[in-house]
Amino acid sequence: MTTLLVVDGANVVGSVPDGWWHDRRAAAVRLRDRLAVYAELHPGEEVVLVVEGRARGIEPVPGVRVEEAPGEGDDHIVAVTAGAAEACVVVTADRELRRRVEESGARCVGPRTVYP
Repeated sequence: MTTLLVVDGANVVGSVPDGWWHDRRAAAVRLRDRLAVYAELHPGEEVVLVVEGRARGIEPVPGVRVEEAPGEGDDHIVAVTAGAAEACVVVTADRELRRRVEESGARCVGPRTVYP
């Protein structure tokens, strides 16, 4: 059974103080590339990176689907998890987002799961 791993791009990028605020799009690209490695190591998971704001416009890569939130990233993540047929795991440290997605049955893990 496939698990849908939905990554809160803004939250995960923001969890690592590496200068991401200078170029949010480049930071999202670095995260996407790390997620591609993660996806190779976890073949039973479909990885979805949700980006918003200035991080929009990055391309998907093998193993990582990129979805651009049309508005707030959190709202898009909630919609993705609520509409998923498979089990969902959301990667975020955002307490409010965790509460919202757990209401639809998703499980949550912290950013260090995919971005040490």
